[in-house]
Amino acid sequence: MTKPPIFATFGCRLNAYETEAMKELSLQAGLDGAVIVNTCAVTAEAVRSSKQRIRKLRRENPDAKLIVTGCAAQTEPETYAEMAEVDLVMGNIQKMQAGTWNALAKGPDFIGEVEKVQIDDIMSVTETAGHLIDGFGTRARAYVQVQNGCDHRCTFCIIPYGRGNSRSVAAGVVVEQIKRLVDKGYKEVVLTGVDMTSWGADLPMQPKLGDLVQRILKLVPDLPRLRISSIDSIEADPALIEAIALEKRLMPHLHLSLQAGDNMILKRMKRRHSRDDAIAFCEDMRKARPDIIYGADIIAGFPTETEEMFENSLRLVKDCGLTWLHVFPYSARTGTPAARMPQMDRGIIKERAARLRSLGESRVREHLMSQIGHTPNILIENENMGRTEGFTEVGFTTPQPVGKIVQAQIKGCSDTQLIA
Repeated sequence: MTKPPIFATFGCRLNAYETEAMKELSLQAGLDGAVIVNTCAVTAEAVRSSKQRIRKLRRENPDAKLIVTGCAAQTEPETYAEMAEVDLVMGNIQKMQAGTWNALAKGPDFIGEVEKVQIDDIMSVTETAGHLIDGFGTRARAYVQVQNGCDHRCTFCIIPYGRGNSRSVAAGVVVEQIKRLVDKGYKEVVLTGVDMTSWGADLPMQPKLGDLVQRILKLVPDLPRLRISSIDSIEADPALIEAIALEKRLMPHLHLSLQAGDNMILKRMKRRHSRDDAIAFCEDMRKARPDIIYGADIIAGFPTETEEMFENSLRLVKDCGLTWLHVFPYSARTGTPAARMPQMDRGIIKERAARLRSLGESRVREHLMSQIGHTPNILIENENMGRTEGFTEVGFTTPQPVGKIVQAQIKGCSDTQLIA
């Protein structure tokens, strides 16, 4: 009897999406009983955690073939090849190819017949296929990959070396996939990618992300909710800004790649926006869409960051009206320019990250309290929980219809969710 593979996933939503693609590819190939770890390279902690999980999975599955893939496998394959628990290290190109899984399914001896490290040049990849994954996570929300890779070279970031250069899925492929998802009953689709606002630059006529968003909303009129994942606000094109302002089916929730609130640190990060750019974007979008909710990535303790520079990041939270903070204690990644800059004391980095997180928690509490008495539209993810259009979690005291959009009055809140 065939034993289904075991998957462990680290990192971003795109990685989770790709794990679902690998599950389908391995199922179609008939792969029997392997363990696959899909790694993340964004921080040293992510790499450490993946190695810890690999050791645990080996103890739990002593006879299974253990395969490591993902961004950390792509950028530092030797880290995993040196582990006795690992049988094969596979790159980000190979993991999304049906031929890889067909070969792995040939039998238990195949892995021993090839080199332990199977990594191709990620920079040579020029296309991203629209993997036909009909949603994952819940029966309410589906994720559609529209872009992969990144052409920018922020000084702290290793991800372009794990994902390659930016490449886009054609608009027609995206629209057809979303139509299939709507036909299957999904009420919300989330567009995902590594550098979303670069979508289209490699396609004929060089369309923009806003063109894609407007095309989806026009050609899939039965889609109740469209959501976009993290964007670079400085690259938001006029069509995207227009859609955010006018298209009510485009959800009023944006996660912004801000990273810092001090102009000198932003310059040393090689970011493309200034502090004032970020504030102006948030103000303009809130005027156009008063119900908009912002999240943001912010790094604490970037090399050379003084206390005054860090306080500029703290002030940015209020100046931009941010609610959901994704805080990263700076982590030097070998091969990046920032790793060669004068590094901060780890204790200071941790202390600043804690201050940012504490501020973030207070901002969430303020937001939750402000919603009491409102009657939002809520997409039900399971019997006891759903999310508002602004992506705020709502808990229910009575069972709800999974996959449906309901209206309910907010009666109160906990530290992390609304209560209806």
